[in-house]
Amino acid sequence: MNIVDYDRALYYTHRSQWDNLLILMVRTEDQFLAKKIEHFLHSYHFEKDYSVLEKHLYALLRYIDHANTHLAEEAEYTMIQNG
Repeated sequence: MNIVDYDRALYYTHRSQWDNLLILMVRTEDQFLAKKIEHFLHSYHFEKDYSVLEKHLYALLRYIDHANTHLAEEAEYTMIQNG
């Protein structure tokens, strides 16, 4: 997992840069992130019900938060182990 991918996903989502978000979806090695981006972009372009769009947006943001937290904890654990 690459922390830069999560930072980019958050930035592109915040700035409504959907083309860059699509490119990130294709290039990332994290398949969960790619799927969350895919669901969000699909609902953004095709969904008429705003609550579905909101659900996919929050799912994407929750996953980005979860991944960043996990990577930070992993880095902290590695620093402790290497002392």
